Amino acid sequence: MNFIYPLIAVLIWSINAIVSKLAASSIDPAAISFYRWLIAFAVITPFVIPSVVRQRQIIKQHLAKFFVLGALGMCMFQGLAYFAAQTISAALMGVANGVIPLLTLILSLFILRSALTLGLIIGALLSFVGLVWLVTNGHPLSLLSDGINKGEMLILLASLAYALYGVLLKKWAIPVTPWASLYIQIFFGLVCIIPFFLCADNVALNATNIPLVLFAGIPASIIAPFTWMAGIRLLGAYKASIFLNFAPIFTVIIAAIFLNESITIHFVIGTILVLIGVIVAQTVKKTFATKSK
Repeated sequence: MNFIYPLIAVLIWSINAIVSKLAASSIDPAAISFYRWLIAFAVITPFVIPSVVRQRQIIKQHLAKFFVLGALGMCMFQGLAYFAAQTISAALMGVANGVIPLLTLILSLFILRSALTLGLIIGALLSFVGLVWLVTNGHPLSLLSDGINKGEMLILLASLAYALYGVLLKKWAIPVTPWASLYIQIFFGLVCIIPFFLCADNVALNATNIPLVLFAGIPASIIAPFTWMAGIRLLGAYKASIFLNFAPIFTVIIAAIFLNESITIHFVIGTILVLIGVIVAQTVKKTFATKSK
């Protein structure tokens, strides 16, 4: 039953894509991003602050790294996703987020000096074709004349930001407990979001957007990370990461049920290509290293 933990995390994050779409019409993206992390920060403070105090010397030594992680994971990833939700479907957001494991592998080539694999090459090509098919509604040549719209560009940048976040988190391996690390990252994420929040227009909380903010602030920002970290502890990072491939599927199904988003044959084909590409990149490990004589 250990698989339940990462599955719960992925399901919550998939639902959060729907929440992001619903929030697009009721609150400014910068506002929900700020409120979300403010709630998460306030809720976990009583539980985490003793650990943070004990590890304060280590934390002080890595403040710049925590700032970068908070900017990438809390400010850029979530903030760009909320802005993207104003113009693209929740289903497309889910598929774009499903590419994060592939982007992580690609960035690892350059930052972690990981080995180039056959699976990564084939997977990247398949996922690229799938994404082009998705954003052009099955007419890839239209990309040459119409280009890519703002929302699609933002969600891809958001996915790239989170992939970079994951790679840097592994590269730096800051020696503090996971919750203390998350807490400091949230703090710096809030610091980065404040200027955008102050410039936002629609920041008022009301009966429509409060439930959305609460879901983003507690299940998506606290419960999901907790169950995800539990899944990594019980299954290992690699096995847990496989469950991320369910995120696009969950999001597409939930969006169809609750947002009445139509699922066309073009969308199905593109999604399948993206998922196959990600799975191939994760599983085919043959490298191009040559044996010395």
